[in-house]
Amino acid sequence: MDFNEDSFIIEQTLEDWVMDKTNNWRDHYESNYKEQFDEYYRLWRGIWQGSDSMRSSERSKIISPALQQAVESSVAEVEEATFGRGKWFDLKDNYGDTESQDVQVLRTLITEDFEFCRIRKAVAECILNSAIYGTGVGEIVLEEVIDTRPATQTIMDGTAEAVGVETSERTVVKLRPVMPQNFLIDPAATSIEEALGVAIDEFVPLHQVEMLQESGVYRDVEVTVDAPDDDLEADLSLAVYSDNKVRLTKYYGLVPTYLFDAAQEEDGVEVVELTEEGDEKPKYTEAIVIIANGGTLLKVEANPYMMKDRPVVAFAWDAVPSRFWGRGVCEKGYNSQKALDTELRARIDALSLTVHPMMAVDASRLPRGTKLEIRPGKTILTNGNPAEILQPFKFGNLDPNTFNQAASLQNMVQQATGAIDAAGISGSINGEGTAAGISMSLGALIKRHKRTLINFQESFLLPFVRKAAYRYMQFDPERYPVSDYKFVASSSLGIIAREYEVTQLVQLLQTMSPESPLYPALIESIVDNMNLSNREELIARLKKAAEPDPQQQQIAQARAQAEMAMQQAQTAAFEGQAADFRARAQKNAAEAAVVQFEAETDRIKAVSTNMTEGDADDKEFEKRFRIAELLLKEKSLTNKDNANANAQTGSRNLGQPQQANQQPQNPMQ
Repeated sequence: MDFNEDSFIIEQTLEDWVMDKTNNWRDHYESNYKEQFDEYYRLWRGIWQGSDSMRSSERSKIISPALQQAVESSVAEVEEATFGRGKWFDLKDNYGDTESQDVQVLRTLITEDFEFCRIRKAVAECILNSAIYGTGVGEIVLEEVIDTRPATQTIMDGTAEAVGVETSERTVVKLRPVMPQNFLIDPAATSIEEALGVAIDEFVPLHQVEMLQESGVYRDVEVTVDAPDDDLEADLSLAVYSDNKVRLTKYYGLVPTYLFDAAQEEDGVEVVELTEEGDEKPKYTEAIVIIANGGTLLKVEANPYMMKDRPVVAFAWDAVPSRFWGRGVCEKGYNSQKALDTELRARIDALSLTVHPMMAVDASRLPRGTKLEIRPGKTILTNGNPAEILQPFKFGNLDPNTFNQAASLQNMVQQATGAIDAAGISGSINGEGTAAGISMSLGALIKRHKRTLINFQESFLLPFVRKAAYRYMQFDPERYPVSDYKFVASSSLGIIAREYEVTQLVQLLQTMSPESPLYPALIESIVDNMNLSNREELIARLKKAAEPDPQQQQIAQARAQAEMAMQQAQTAAFEGQAADFRARAQKNAAEAAVVQFEAETDRIKAVSTNMTEGDADDKEFEKRFRIAELLLKEKSLTNKDNANANAQTGSRNLGQPQQANQQPQNPMQ
């Protein structure tokens, strides 16, 4: 039969195409990452293997806990920053929506379902995998569960009440952590979204497949137990268990459309033409393909999710450019950990030569068949003087510098990973350094943890919450309102960053007076950053204490009004006294003018009395003098009346000074 490419394509099935891709992806993984990931796992677990030895003469199998401490400390920091405050995600309503009740309902429902499905535990395991292997992967799974809760029911026409349980079926979203040896991805891709597809290849119990076949989820085909494969086992330190296990390959991604249509027709599903007449079909179709034991097709369907997203989320602990697999804590501290283990093993091997007793013996002078052993109370038979036949043998003492070298290598592990143990980095954090040095060291460490935290939120946490909410809206629309929401992470600072911030706030608090308006705000910030069991209660009490008492506000307001009234009364009294003083001054000025006029009149009268009779000029002068005298008297009377009137009305003309009386002109001038 002639070979024809078209006939080869037609004979190829969908399961063959998927398994061919996944097998190539597994070869790439095993040739580039498997050996390293296995060693990272052993170093974290403290499991020794012969290939981990750095020297052929090593006898000790000790593994330093420095890398284990670094992994646990880093993971605990991210977990504390994510889940340490209880609420680890939040929702924001779509733009322009003023009703916030639907957001609160959705947040409450998702939080309750996440607690029911133990999402926090699954997320924590993904964070741990990321710290060990460099990348954490999780699969989003839909399950139908039976919700059971206690309930009561009225019976016998309301005369009795029965106690029992209520059951209801509903769909929940779960997160399954995936080990790196069970996850396959297109090597040319750097993220799940841009890859041709991803696959989860693992062993599952046979009864799970049979139950899904019975419920109609999988095809009703014969499925047998597959042979064990060490490369797919989750824990390589355990003996392989091969009974009742099926190798299940779940593929999420693009598949050729013609193969997808052929598989649908084989399954008895009518292929619906979604394109208009005359238009070409797309070359690839986003689908879900599930294969058992590498060749039995159990399920094939187009992506059923309304957002057409893939049910897998992943994040790298530390991103590596142009690569999907990231750089974890174990990879960062690998070289320092290997050097530290080599140093400790060499010291222990040398210690065995210097501590355990050894003897140099003349074998020709021992009795035949003697088994020489050294122990307390042992009698050794010799043919001759024992001092000449037996001699204690010792290799020497250990080099004391090995202690300092081991401590330096442990510090190198901490520097490489950014993790801090209880003792701290010598000379910079545990009290031997200055305050500026401590701040610089902690600032650098906090920035590294913050970098990982942001990467975890944007690549894993928020995509998972978003996909879970969309699935709840699609498959349980009665409970979950369908709308466009914006999800935000509510993670805070880690425990190290919070302790550092508390130290900074306490130092700032010492420079401030308790009467300052910022003092209560600083106290509240310090309590908020502390890891206390009753933190929320303390914050509520601080806020209540900072709020003013209404009764005290009324008393203070009444006191202020009384003080203001007193000030106004004092001001009025001072103004009255000032007006009285001005009136008296005007009266005195007027009286002084009258006295002056009277004195002038008396002077003129005295002059006129001394005059004698004379000629006509003298008579004319006397006539004019009499007229002037009458005018002066009239003027004097007028001034007295004006002075009395000013004295009576002076207090009513405040702020309007009166003009002084002008001096009377002398009619003689």
